[in-house]
Amino acid sequence: MDSYFTIGKIVNTQGLKGDVRVIPFTDEPKRFERLSAAEVFFERAGSSGQLSGSSYTRTYFLEKVWYHKKFVILKFQGVDDISAAEALKNGVIKIPPEQALPLGKDEYYLRDIYDMTVTAADGKELGIVTDILQTGAHDVYTVRNADGREILIPAVKQFVLRVDVAAKRMTVDLPEGL
Repeated sequence: MDSYFTIGKIVNTQGLKGDVRVIPFTDEPKRFERLSAAEVFFERAGSSGQLSGSSYTRTYFLEKVWYHKKFVILKFQGVDDISAAEALKNGVIKIPPEQALPLGKDEYYLRDIYDMTVTAADGKELGIVTDILQTGAHDVYTVRNADGREILIPAVKQFVLRVDVAAKRMTVDLPEGL
């Protein structure tokens, strides 16, 4: 399951007939419509809170997708009442890589950016991408150096010169003062 994409988290039930409320982890919430009648994977953390060890994984087929406010509402086959839906709360929805949306030019999956080594245009190593802040206008990469200090780098072409996913390397041109 490590290679699978996590596309949302079930945060609550919706109504009494088994629908669940999902916070999407994708820039394209409408992508859930492409999964209608497709197989998705549900995973819930074990008692330690980690998605490993005693975690629970199950396969479901989507029956219905609709939207309410910032949520994607899903109906899984076989989840037909509120009790069954409540058992899914706090779990995540995963899909295999072949169901991921195709990328355009200069687009990357967020999971590919994490742990990337970041260097300046002059070759100086700046650190590792430890977090990605989604601000609305554009993402911001949090880069932590060996001393534990953080640098915030806007994820825009003006500053990000190259991204090599295979080599896990990013080259940036920092703004003055960073």
